[in-house]
Amino acid sequence: MNAEQREQAEREQARRVLPPAAYSDPAPERTEARRRHLLSEIDRQTRARSTRSALRARRRVVLVLGAAVAAGATVVVLSLGNGTTGAPRNAPPASAASVQLLERAALAASATSQTKVLDGQYVYVKTVGHTSVLSENKAGEMELLRQDEGMEQWTSVDGSERTLQRKAGKDSLLPATPGSLNAPTYGFLAALPADPHALLKLIRDDAEKNHGAGSGSTTGPDQEAFVTIGDLLRNGVTPPATAAALYRAAALIPGVNVAPEAVDAAGRRGVAVARVHDGERTEWIFDTNTARLLGERTVLLEDNAWGKAGTVVTSVALVSTGIVSDAGQAP
Repeated sequence: MNAEQREQAEREQARRVLPPAAYSDPAPERTEARRRHLLSEIDRQTRARSTRSALRARRRVVLVLGAAVAAGATVVVLSLGNGTTGAPRNAPPASAASVQLLERAALAASATSQTKVLDGQYVYVKTVGHTSVLSENKAGEMELLRQDEGMEQWTSVDGSERTLQRKAGKDSLLPATPGSLNAPTYGFLAALPADPHALLKLIRDDAEKNHGAGSGSTTGPDQEAFVTIGDLLRNGVTPPATAAALYRAAALIPGVNVAPEAVDAAGRRGVAVARVHDGERTEWIFDTNTARLLGERTVLLEDNAWGKAGTVVTSVALVSTGIVSDAGQAP
């Protein structure tokens, strides 16, 4: 199958997994411009990688501490969506199906009414889900456990107040933050570039510092950028223009594809934009009718210490979001 036939097959796949959208598809020249950008980015990254060592690797580490074992267990948490060994080299451009789905998500986000947000208010988000942990028991044996990740969270829109987090009925206060890619506030998100190329550059520059050459990490900037965008989109309430730019920035990341069938942590079925790294597939799950983000999950593609191929090792679903006046208040 040549490139033209493969692209046609991808477009047919996209049409099968998603019904006709209420929003117009991107113009062909717009999609082609993005694909040209992707190809130039891949060429640039390939040249840069040629100067690096291809043998750097960092495996998941299980801490074995005698005192901790004597007291109970040593636990290692598998972070949502983060692979830990080298990303595939020369990843292909985002597939036509994923570009189409991400553009529909962007158009749906753009059509969302802009919520009036005032300083002193809070972004509310409620999630359900789980993550996997490896625990070493007193006998020195490793056990794979499922840890509940359901919670409610109230984050100050301007970062002036501490974040209230409620898990299993227990409240805790997190430090106030002015906003960053790792701890975004509504104000921080609203100030991000609306141009997807500029936005991806900002995110990749940050990823390059922590996961690029000389960092000791082999997650790679592309995978880290994909994970970071997913985290920002799951923030709860994202300004429409920023959400649209984030979806379009994701379409510029090599290796992005579509998983036609996915189920979120709330049991809702949808279609996913996905990226494979280190034998794991990170999926952003969308409602097939509205292209609204439902949640995110990570699925094993091969057997390893975390489970058999097909195991969902992490899954988080967005249940409710909104802007409220006080921490502890539901929308």
